[in-house]
Amino acid sequence: MAEIRPFKGTHYSKSKIQDYSAVICPPHDVISPQQQQALYQTSEYNFVRLEYGQETPQDTPKDNRYTRSAATLEQWLKKGILETDRSPSIYIHDHYFTLDGRDNKRRSMIVRVRLEEWDKKIIRHHESTLAVTKSDRLSLLQALHANTSPILALFEDRLQQIYGQLARSAQRLPIITSRRVNGENHNLWAIIDTGVINQLCKSLAELPLYIADGHHRYESALSYKAGSKDAAKSKDAAANFVMMELVDFGQVGLKILAPHRLVKGIARETLDALTARLEAFFDIEIAPLSTTDVKKQVDDFFAGTEGVRFILFGQPAGSLLKLKLRDLSAASQMMPGAHSEVYKKLDVSVLDHLLLEKALGMTTDGDKTGLAYSHDLPDVVNRVTSGEYQLAVLLSPVSPGTIKAIADAGDKMPPKSTYFYPKATSGLVFNRVV
Repeated sequence: MAEIRPFKGTHYSKSKIQDYSAVICPPHDVISPQQQQALYQTSEYNFVRLEYGQETPQDTPKDNRYTRSAATLEQWLKKGILETDRSPSIYIHDHYFTLDGRDNKRRSMIVRVRLEEWDKKIIRHHESTLAVTKSDRLSLLQALHANTSPILALFEDRLQQIYGQLARSAQRLPIITSRRVNGENHNLWAIIDTGVINQLCKSLAELPLYIADGHHRYESALSYKAGSKDAAKSKDAAANFVMMELVDFGQVGLKILAPHRLVKGIARETLDALTARLEAFFDIEIAPLSTTDVKKQVDDFFAGTEGVRFILFGQPAGSLLKLKLRDLSAASQMMPGAHSEVYKKLDVSVLDHLLLEKALGMTTDGDKTGLAYSHDLPDVVNRVTSGEYQLAVLLSPVSPGTIKAIADAGDKMPPKSTYFYPKATSGLVFNRVV
């Protein structure tokens, strides 16, 4: 199954950087233009300059955000801002965060994993990808020759043997710590003991890995490998591997949020006819929006209802339309036939194919300007009530078990079906593929 290896990670030097919270950043796909600018101002060494550099109107093929990121990486290495560990290591990462007022910890290990084509089912995926995002990540990988942010992947540690070994290895002082900012902080340990490393690699070798977040980065790494002469010459070449952050399926700190859909650009006559169209498939209950406790309204509906269901907000204004699908088999017939039965039973599949495509006449490939995603419920409500978007469709989160079932069936969910919270952090440690 999966081949796991330690690697000589590159990270900020303790002698140069005293406050790691000022230099780490989220992965590229959740960095807004406003946050990008704020991260630039936080520190001259913030990792956003490598992970997701700024574009300028003057960009050219020889001077652009990718070439500038590559130049910055070389400069930081020469100045000693970044350093590479001498010994191959498996890194333990404790990510502390607050969600819904509760403190959580997600423990993972950061490793190199051999790249495998999807048809081998050693590395399994669950979500479709977008061409524009893959192109962006491949361009960065080709410029930096480095995996700047880890792919978050899941494994089954049924006997808790792997987690137990990580717990023992994390009893000493971490090599990197960060202070708490916006409810998050981090500890990082490096395992260099070859006996422990071999034990972990052997345990994971018996298991498939399920990509949770980072499908675009994985497919970009496959493309990078295909274009690498070194990868073809030697199976041990760095280009044959990619950096992953591995988390146990059963860990309490594994949190998945729902990426709600935001819609705009729909003709008025289409919106006016929407409720009538939906009544052909759904039982509909209309409730006034409680601006003071909308989260409870949404949670109560999803907690107390079985079957496919979601909530439409914004049509009519100020109201929540609670939708319950009456006939799953009828809805399944309106989906592409190549999909599995698991896929056809998903809330997000019914939403994308039946509501967005059929009822609203949209495409759901994610490249449309009329479709956006947000896991932040107050943000969703504000963007609709402010008029930025015409309506929103609210989803319940997908369970880890559903993700595994989709991947095992060899199928993929629609794009943006899951939001693993928090995102795996960029800048704690990264993998150079040279």
